[in-house]
Parts: sequence; structure tokens; C-alpha cells
Amino acid sequence: MQIKVIKNILTRNEGQAQLNRSLFAEEKILCINMMSSPGAGKTTILERTIDKLKSVFNIGVIEGDLMTSKDAERINSHGVPVVQINTEGGCHLSADMIYQAMEEIIIKKPDVQDIIVIENVGNLVCPGVFDLGEDFKVVVSSVTEGDDKPIKYPRMFSEAKACILNKIDLLPYTNFNMDNFLNDLYSLNPKIKMLQVSAFTGEGMDDWYSWLKDEIVWKTKKQLVK
Repeated sequence: MQIKVIKNILTRNEGQAQLNRSLFAEEKILCINMMSSPGAGKTTILERTIDKLKSVFNIGVIEGDLMTSKDAERINSHGVPVVQINTEGGCHLSADMIYQAMEEIIIKKPDVQDIIVIENVGNLVCPGVFDLGEDFKVVVSSVTEGDDKPIKYPRMFSEAKACILNKIDLLPYTNFNMDNFLNDLYSLNPKIKMLQVSAFTGEGMDDWYSWLKDEIVWKTKKQLVK
């Protein structure tokens, strides 16, 4: 009976995810699902990204957190629309939650957004199982977590289109083995886009901005002023 219940939950989620995906396609909005363990730095990366790209693209954010709205408050201070989802202990966001948030960002304000970033609950297990209707997943890791994350959490890294390795400015102060990390990552996902950055110092962030900018243009077909 338990297996049947779990299957039903995932089946229902998949149905809603397909509806979400259709809406994003209809509105020509790129949607990315950004995931990481707690403390990897995805909120800081998102803040820097918003500041860099908001003059070119309309950006909306859906913030997932267990209880607080601290991250949403940080994002809101950068002048972009943000919707907070509190899971009240749940370890992931669901497609239903995303649709409800989309009503605030898209449905009530159509043709506004070029990209919506879903900042998922900090967790390297549950968020990888639930499709939200996103165009692709981005997984953020950091050198302070150790180099074994891809091999410990293979689903998260094997399904992501891009991996951002954050806090590379701290490499000299850790025992992080870059070769081990990259070997494990590419053995799981040979086509993944790998970006080494420090959101704190800005090192490598231009490569991330450029890559994401190309993805937004491809989805939205937006003509940028040169």
C-alpha cells in the first residue's frame, strides 16, 4: 500500500509538471530549478545573477524554504518579483506549489518574465525526484562540502544541465580534490556544463552569466540590443 501511495503522489506531480511546462513554453519563459544542499551559496549566486542580468531580462523568483522568508527578503531587495513558498518541514517543492506561485508571477502579470528561477529547498535528495516543469536543473555545490557530492548524490548531478561549483576562493584552505570531483561528475553526466565560481569574489561568475544569457535568449527568442 505504501508503494502505491508514493507512486500516486509522483504520478500526480508529473501531470502538474507537464501543465507547468506547457505554460512556460506558451509564455516563452525559461524556468530553471536551482538546487543544492544548505549553505552551498545558491541564494548569493542568485542575487549576483539578478544584479547582472535584470537590466537585460525580466526575472522572477520562486523561493522554497522550510519555514522562514529570509531568502525571499534578500531577493526582494534586488527589485524583482519573488514568491515565497514555505513547505513547513517538507524537504522539496512540488509542481502544484510552483503552479500556485506562477499565478502571482505569470498569470496575473502575463508577458512580463523572461526567466523564472526556482530556488528549491536546500536538500540534495528529495528535490531531484520531483519534476516541477522546469526547462532544466542547475545544481550548486561548494568546495567546503567536500569533493564526494556527485558520487553520494548521483541523481541530482546526473539530471542537471549545469553544475556550479562555488567557493573556489577557499580551495587553498580545504582538502577538496578537484580531479576526484570532476571525474565523478563527468562519469555521471558527460554533457553537463561545469562552472567554477566564487560568488563572494566574483571569480568565474561571468562565465555563468554568459551561459545563462544564451539559454534565456534561446528560449525567449528575445532580440537583445547590442
